[in-house]
Amino acid sequence: MHDDRTVVEHRLDRILAERLRPAIHTRTHPLDIAVWHVPGEPVPASAALHAQYTPTSTGHPWGPPWSTTWFRLTGTLPADWTEPAEAVIDLGFDLDRPGFHCEGLVHTDDGTPLKGLNPRNTHIPITTPPGHPLTWYVEAAANPLILGDNGYRPTHLGDPPPWLDGHPTHAAPLYQLTRADLALRDLTTWNLVHDTEVLTQLMHQLPTDSPRRHHILRALENMLDHLDLHDIHTTAPRARAQLAPALTAPAHPSAHRITAIGHAHIDSAWLWPQRETIRKVARTVANVTELMDQDEHFRFAMSQAQQLAWLKQHHPHLFDRVRHHIATGQFIPVGGMWVESDTNMPGAEALARQFLHGKRFYLDEFGIDTQEVWLPDSFGYSAALPQLVRLSGSRWFLTQKISWNQTNAFPHHTFWWEGIDGTRVFTHFPPVDTYNSDLSGADLAHATRNYREHGHGNRSLVPYGYGDGGGGPTRDMLARAHRLTDLEGSPTVELATPAEFFTAAETDHTNPAVWSGELYLEFHRGTYTSQARTKQGNRRSEHLLREAELWCATATTRLGTDYPYERLDELWKTVLLHQFHDILPGTSIAWVHREAERTYQRIAAELDDLIHTAQHALAGTGTTPLTFNATPHTHHDVPALGAATPAPQPTTTATHHPDGTLTLRNDHIHATLDHHGLLTSITDLHTGREALAPGQPGNLLQLHPDHPNAWDAWDLDEFYRHRHHDLTRADHIALDDTTAVIHRTFGDSTLTQRITLEHRTLTIDTRIDWRETEKILKAAFPLDVHADRSAAETQFGHVHRPTHTNTSWDAAKFEICAHRWLHVGETGYGHALINDSTYGHDVTRHTRPDGGTTTTVRLSLLRAPRFPDPHTDHGTHHLRYALAIGATTADAIREGYRLNLPPRQHTGAGPIAPLITLDNPAVIVESVKLAEDRTGDLVVRCYESLGGRATTALTPSFPATRTTRTDLLERPTGDPIGTGEPLHLRPFEILTLRITPA
Repeated sequence: MHDDRTVVEHRLDRILAERLRPAIHTRTHPLDIAVWHVPGEPVPASAALHAQYTPTSTGHPWGPPWSTTWFRLTGTLPADWTEPAEAVIDLGFDLDRPGFHCEGLVHTDDGTPLKGLNPRNTHIPITTPPGHPLTWYVEAAANPLILGDNGYRPTHLGDPPPWLDGHPTHAAPLYQLTRADLALRDLTTWNLVHDTEVLTQLMHQLPTDSPRRHHILRALENMLDHLDLHDIHTTAPRARAQLAPALTAPAHPSAHRITAIGHAHIDSAWLWPQRETIRKVARTVANVTELMDQDEHFRFAMSQAQQLAWLKQHHPHLFDRVRHHIATGQFIPVGGMWVESDTNMPGAEALARQFLHGKRFYLDEFGIDTQEVWLPDSFGYSAALPQLVRLSGSRWFLTQKISWNQTNAFPHHTFWWEGIDGTRVFTHFPPVDTYNSDLSGADLAHATRNYREHGHGNRSLVPYGYGDGGGGPTRDMLARAHRLTDLEGSPTVELATPAEFFTAAETDHTNPAVWSGELYLEFHRGTYTSQARTKQGNRRSEHLLREAELWCATATTRLGTDYPYERLDELWKTVLLHQFHDILPGTSIAWVHREAERTYQRIAAELDDLIHTAQHALAGTGTTPLTFNATPHTHHDVPALGAATPAPQPTTTATHHPDGTLTLRNDHIHATLDHHGLLTSITDLHTGREALAPGQPGNLLQLHPDHPNAWDAWDLDEFYRHRHHDLTRADHIALDDTTAVIHRTFGDSTLTQRITLEHRTLTIDTRIDWRETEKILKAAFPLDVHADRSAAETQFGHVHRPTHTNTSWDAAKFEICAHRWLHVGETGYGHALINDSTYGHDVTRHTRPDGGTTTTVRLSLLRAPRFPDPHTDHGTHHLRYALAIGATTADAIREGYRLNLPPRQHTGAGPIAPLITLDNPAVIVESVKLAEDRTGDLVVRCYESLGGRATTALTPSFPATRTTRTDLLERPTGDPIGTGEPLHLRPFEILTLRITPA
């Protein structure tokens, strides 16, 4: 019996591939082809319609990397064609790769986008009757296959093409046009193919001793017996009839229930630049809206407001089609964020703005208040997210990426996710383990077997469709879905919306488990470090935006100056775009990151201009020295969020000793550097405690080999720790006034560090010319404290992580993310490591021979992976980090803001009082701005920063008529707050207040 079954299965596979699928199209007729190769960047269809085309034929090579070719296709349907006709175009597709290489967008003869062309979506619908001429223009994109057969090998295919700098390209074409035909589609044969595929795939997933499996096998065998392979079109109806009983047998009442939601995950940049994403979005939207016209049951969810904004700007006709199908209930905007951002590294206010700008776009354009946050592919999820999700007015959260964990399988698929403040959000993690399903029997069976809530719930979601240029769902996927609605042996499949799924899932699973804290991805840990200039550009932009909004709001409220709404809106959205989960993490091609560096330079220049203009207006005329302090803390008698003349500062003394050592001293710290510039002692003069562990130098630079098993820019594998080289030798050290200066060379790289003291903080200003490859550079501080956990800043608070490795979950966190600071300590005493642009850290501890404990904190300064950018991080870098001695968590917070928001100096008429003040230092002002609706209201966002209860009073320094609590979108969430009424915050609570000036 086993041999008989195997023979039939092999026979089925061969007949499907060699006979049935090729027989779907009966008669064919070639189209006439003409071609125009665009000499540089893509052009709009209006330009392509009037270009000079050259006649050609199939077999024509086209497409040097990143180029665009337009094909003009013309023909006429033969008069005797009465069955459904379509054009079939093959640009040179690799059918095993539905995205990631060549793609096309079909336009009508007036330039209107019609439909995308992708490897498994090659047809153009025809509604014109026979005898009428047909003309299409196909914009074909020669995107190189970067992550292909070569795996993770270095490639320059991701470099910006030469014509961007005005140089010609001599690269060979990548593709060849292989088909351009008119064709008749035999619907009976097409349906027979899908009947056969669905049953065959289901049969393969059933146990070998299952009666249902044998029932399907016999039905398929009977089908083959009734099918004449030399006359498929005549015998297909009777062959289908043999499968009807097997296809109409209903599912068991307890069958797993799957909600299938059409989707096309499109990375806003990755192995292609942003300009190509704009075109990918157009192709995909053209495909799915055309499919909606054909199938009223089809539902498609699209995330990332940025992508729809691009569509509105570049393809208004397609945007109108989106509007139409939103109205029919078929096109479903989801996500609630500007892009599917990374959530580990964006700052607090930036992550809040992802929701503000994303949800406002959907509200303004479509009147939709999205309820589901859709982040299937980001590389771990911040514990601050649940509160932000709820404050944005959303109810549900979806992710997929945690299925990539290397060590520990995540224990839930439907659960409550609890954030650092205690807020919970209903969360689903699809057990299908993909966001690009094709609704195959294998995918659906895996979702059923893998579902971890059996016995508590019985429902999961499957996002289906080819992403990243694959064109989204196909008519073939819908054919499967309709056959799987109620089929014995299979989970049931329902085509529905995300909201319908989540509503049903909440009813289905009434007492879900709770997961508290971050959703740490045990994979892709190198993303905290790769492409340092991109990360630094993001961090600097976030703080410049804070400054610009603060000082512009102050100038507008005080002086009546114009608030730069439009400029700030554009700048924020550009920064939010670059927080996409393959840009900020440093995992895109060189083109993307070089473009990002230029963009961040432009952003910095524009924001510096806004800041200078506002501060100049506020300072007025005069000669009084003024320091503007944008931090939420008073520094040197300069008020938080205001300006004043600073108090005199304590001096530092520096000594260069005869033995070559250096000492730096102020009223708080005494630091010693040996003759190679290593910190050998940092003494806290208030307590007499030594910060460094005995005999272990601080600021020790360590160079590790960095050879991930795969995913070079993404991954930092644990075995990198097995070898390292300590950079213990200096070329020379010296004093520059009260600053210690150390020069080092290593490999092909050079480094200069300048060490200074300010109050209780030792700051290290570092310039590196980095020329290493496949290395990671760490800066180590072995600290004399016994810390069983670290505290790392995250958005609107901090998260604790163990420093031990008691469990596999603990051990997997060998590289962690922190924002501006990371704190370690024991009861009553600790230290904080502060940074201005570094996110990757690790914390380890060991017991010394004297019985004490050393807790070593390291920053990950630079990496040098070779894929997808073979020159990642090569070049010069300027970064700063600092060690705050004897620091509490509150000290760490204050120093983190101070290092990232340096004061600005002006002269003027006199002090400038802050617009608002808070009387509890535990409550931090994160942003001060004017309201998005341009009414002139002031919006203040603050949060409890220490993880405890706090009460504070907010006092404006200007006449105000009303203060109201709002959500992130600045919509009221309660009654107005009375004048002087205390504000009560729970641990890490975010509070947004809207103040109306008198």
